Amino acid sequence: MQNDTFKESSSFRDNFGSVYHSNGNILRTVNKVAEKNFNNLKKKNIFKNSIDKGFLIDFDILEKKLYPKQLQNYDIVLKAKKISFISYPYEWTFNQLKDAAIHHLNFQIFLLESNCVLRDSSAFNIQFYKGRPIFIDIMSLKEYEDGEYWNGYKQFCENFLNPLLIGHLKNIEHNNFFRGSIEGLDTVLLNKILNFMDKISFNVFTHVVLQSKFLQQDIKNPKATREKKNRLKKFKKTSYLFMLNQFKSWISKLEFKKNKSIWGKYEKNNTYSEKSLSEKEKIVSQFVKKIQPQKLIDLGCNNGQFSKIALDSGAKEVVAVDFDINAISNTYEISKKNNLNLLPLFIDLSNPSPNQGWRQLERQGFKERFECNAVIALAIEHHLIIGKNVPINEFIDWIIDFGKFGLLEFIPKEDETVQDMLSTKEDIYLDYSEKNFEKELSIKTKIVNKYRLADSQRILYEYEIL
Repeated sequence: MQNDTFKESSSFRDNFGSVYHSNGNILRTVNKVAEKNFNNLKKKNIFKNSIDKGFLIDFDILEKKLYPKQLQNYDIVLKAKKISFISYPYEWTFNQLKDAAIHHLNFQIFLLESNCVLRDSSAFNIQFYKGRPIFIDIMSLKEYEDGEYWNGYKQFCENFLNPLLIGHLKNIEHNNFFRGSIEGLDTVLLNKILNFMDKISFNVFTHVVLQSKFLQQDIKNPKATREKKNRLKKFKKTSYLFMLNQFKSWISKLEFKKNKSIWGKYEKNNTYSEKSLSEKEKIVSQFVKKIQPQKLIDLGCNNGQFSKIALDSGAKEVVAVDFDINAISNTYEISKKNNLNLLPLFIDLSNPSPNQGWRQLERQGFKERFECNAVIALAIEHHLIIGKNVPINEFIDWIIDFGKFGLLEFIPKEDETVQDMLSTKEDIYLDYSEKNFEKELSIKTKIVNKYRLADSQRILYEYEIL
């Protein structure tokens, strides 16, 4: 291998191994302290069975001669299947997080029945591939020790249960809470948010109220907590399995009541005529067939209609982004139902996920993770330029940074949608015009095609970066 290997910036917490990027591949090292555990699990076919059941990401053990120079000191290096688009829990819908939680519990149950467990319960250990969750942290698996407790219980509550409960009980999206603290939603905080009626539930009382009380006691008197833990009896395996199954049954019943939203019924209520919508679909299809992108991002995907057209037309992988939680939720259900290589994400493009965590490198920002071959951005520019006062030239600079090829829709000021936006704010957008928009776009790109939609003044620009 060439000497193009560097450590993943978020890979510093685990003493069992580290993740490296190497010439487009994902490599995982197995540290000395973890070699015995790894070999025992391999001998028992735990890894193979987990992969075959669809729980764990596929991987191979790399031959020593293929080790990068930086990893020559390791005895075991793994080459894992690469997930093209890494997403985070604060970019998922309620049902994405719910499915990830159930996947984690199913995997834990499967492992425990084979005398193995997961060492932690981080939601970041799960990614989505072809509409389904997959566990990616190979080194999280370890042999079960007789009588051990669920070490990842607190983390599971913070990363999965609590964010789901705030959606189910209070009808509040978890995303801003999780983004504000990448450790998840603190149980003590959730206990303060819930009211008396919320806490009547046996499960809520047990896993939120009582846990919150114990956590606060631990802060006040950690020595007493340690002494109590030392006196605990062994936790029977049957009790461990019962607890996991109880969590699974409970979480499976949690639901989020959808509120009315801008794009919730976009396919029925929009300003396109049938003719112009059909024409738009054909333009998207032609664009994708010509480019044949490996990776495409659909910015402002609405109900995912054009993301699906992109896949049907030859795009291998699509990331669909929108700030409307109902639209993204619907897109996710379509992706899951049809097993599409489509990743829907809830992101406000005017305030996307930032670089954060330790040294602001642990979790990468939206733009750092989503460079693609092609981008389609249909009916979003006015939301940023008019809605958020983003200058046209800055919008162009931002959007062309996603990929070499693009299809971009311009909504003129005369359009009904823009007029509705201007009805509640001062029109300070003197440079917002087709002529000026096209001028700014042509400075940074080659405009390959210009389409004016039928029965509309809307324009689609196909461009290529110079």
